[in-house]
Amino acid sequence: MVFRRINWGRWFLSCLCLLTLLVQTGCWSKDEIEDLSIYVGMGLDMANETALEDKLDKLGSGSRKKNLITYTVQIVDKQSEAKSGDTKSNPSSKPYLNVSVTGDSLFEMIREFSTRMERPLIGHHLKIIVINEDLSRRNNMNNLLDFILRDNDIRPNCLVFMSSGLSRKVLEAKGNSIIPSFRIIGMVDNRYRSLKILPSMSLIKLEAKMNSRSSYMLQNIIAADGEVKFSGAAVIKGKTQNFRGRLSEEELLGVTWLSGNGKGGDVKSYDEKTKQVMTYELKSMKSKIHSYVDGDKIKFHVNIQSEGRLIEEWINLNEPIQAELMKRAEQAAEKEIKRVIKLGLNKIQKEYKTDVVGFGTRLSIEHPKMWQKVKKDWDNVFSDVPITYSVKLAITDTGAKQSR
Repeated sequence: MVFRRINWGRWFLSCLCLLTLLVQTGCWSKDEIEDLSIYVGMGLDMANETALEDKLDKLGSGSRKKNLITYTVQIVDKQSEAKSGDTKSNPSSKPYLNVSVTGDSLFEMIREFSTRMERPLIGHHLKIIVINEDLSRRNNMNNLLDFILRDNDIRPNCLVFMSSGLSRKVLEAKGNSIIPSFRIIGMVDNRYRSLKILPSMSLIKLEAKMNSRSSYMLQNIIAADGEVKFSGAAVIKGKTQNFRGRLSEEELLGVTWLSGNGKGGDVKSYDEKTKQVMTYELKSMKSKIHSYVDGDKIKFHVNIQSEGRLIEEWINLNEPIQAELMKRAEQAAEKEIKRVIKLGLNKIQKEYKTDVVGFGTRLSIEHPKMWQKVKKDWDNVFSDVPITYSVKLAITDTGAKQSR
């Protein structure tokens, strides 16, 4: 008789795998998606206090609320879809539902939805938060986002935007084939095509900015008749965390060139000789901030470099592009960039007194002792610091046309 030696390690592993299979219970705590109200967008607006308080009194609420906020959520409306899952079977229905409540406590308002809807709200898939600039001017960002940052249902990669109009208008669409929150997320991905789109600001990044009391920018959105557009940026002052002001599209371009955060875009300029349009498409952008300290005096210089192509010119009639024209195109584009930088720098430094580019960060790295002296009042110190900049472009490509 032959006896085989038992491999106890293999036997134990087999038993463990079998036990693991036995205890698999699947989705034991599952909730059917049709039984949930999954909201993907959130809007915060100022409310008309007088009218709403009068309405509360007439309804006999017995409580008066101050600093009223209108809280809007955008829900993926599964009920509007046909059983086959094809929304086209009912062209009049929208794939989303916007619901608003008003109050002075965000947590109370989110629970208020339970008294108006048959399905509980679930925020695991929240994509965007849009805040009205008037609301942010009156309430600091810490207070507006405190509950949201504490809520375990909301993921920290949710993106935050500012709206110069009503945020609930941003959550509307003209047609019935798109969910507005998803449309805005898709627009953010177009950064490689335009310098007018800021790097996304997620909740986790925003929390770091607020905790460090740093000044920063949020992408501004305007809305009208179901259409939306990214237009400029909202500036949040670090010390107060309130809305300080808005940058126009040109001013935002200048700040983007200073920070070097652009991924792609164009520079439209005019040829000095012919006064015709020339367009430079950038392929790369680099910005290096240098800080200098002499006693108690601070100054900065920003070195900006870019490579790109001459993508459009209305000068030659289908003729080869010569080196002289390329040189004029580079100079014209550099002049235009310096113009928008001057506009943006004047707005953030002299008018708003907010360092949204990162000059203070560079100073803290290169001159930490000086930074310790000025960091408590950096925005005011920053407003008087001399800042110079140089711009150097290189056209390395002219498209299909050949130069000689």
